[in-house]
Amino acid sequence: MGEVVAIQAVAIVLLGVLVAGLLRSHAEILRKLHELGAGVDPDARPGAGVTSAVAAPVRRGASTAFDVAGTTPADEAVRIGVVGARQSTVLAFLSSGCLTCGGFWDTFARTDRLAVPGGARLVVVTKGPESESTSKIRELSPSAFPVVMSTEAWLEYKVPHTPYFVYVDGPTGRIVGEGSAGTWEQVVSLWSQALADDTGGESRADRELQQAGILPGHDSLYPTRSEGQ
Repeated sequence: MGEVVAIQAVAIVLLGVLVAGLLRSHAEILRKLHELGAGVDPDARPGAGVTSAVAAPVRRGASTAFDVAGTTPADEAVRIGVVGARQSTVLAFLSSGCLTCGGFWDTFARTDRLAVPGGARLVVVTKGPESESTSKIRELSPSAFPVVMSTEAWLEYKVPHTPYFVYVDGPTGRIVGEGSAGTWEQVVSLWSQALADDTGGESRADRELQQAGILPGHDSLYPTRSEGQ
């Protein structure tokens, strides 16, 4: 009987050691994943918040966008006019530590022209110097596209994770759609779908008039009647 109890005690001890080892291994795996950026907390340090799968674009209805103000990686003040711009804008919210973001940094660095639905321009937005390494962002920054370091922009656009993309119709200042993707090809597909589904009540003719600076109430829309009429 005593031998059975002793064997059970040894088995329990060995089981405890095994469980402790598994817990340590699990914790180490989680730590490594966190270092690689597999988190979703937008307030975490660079590297957190990775979304590699393409998601259906989210519409914000008539929500108005915001101009993007901050500093360049060269520590110069900059402001990108988004609302009211003649051209639409795709804002690419990236970080220096996000694993999936690395593919976008590489893509943007390898070309000076990108196929963007609607002929929109690309603007890369990172968090400010208080949350990002300026030297690292300077190293990653493409020469063909503007990069703005602005935590304020992240807050205004309520960026939930990285990488994250927001499509803004310039003339109206409307947010057409927003979402995540793992590759630039997925981003193109994302915005092609968003633009195709856009039912904001604005016709192509209306948009062309706005781009020409002819807004509702413009004199050219109401020709002067001749005398006697």
